[in-house]
Amino acid sequence: MDDNLHSLPRRLIELRIEHADLDSLIDQAVIEHPSDDLAVRRLKKRRLALRDMIARLEAELDPPEPA
Repeated sequence: MDDNLHSLPRRLIELRIEHADLDSLIDQAVIEHPSDDLAVRRLKKRRLALRDMIARLEAELDPPEPA
C-alpha cells in the first residue's frame, strides 16, 4: 500500500492539482492585488516549473512510440 502513495501516476495527479490551484491563485492575485507584480511573477514561475515536471512525468509514464 505504501508503494501506491509514491507512485508516478499519483505524483502526476498531485502536480496537476497543484498547477490548477496555482492558476486560481494567480487569477485571484491579479484581481485583488494588481500592483504586486513580484508575487504574481513568482507564482507564474512556480506554475511553469510544475508544468515542466508534469511534462517529464507524462513522458516517463507514456514514452513516445519509435518511428
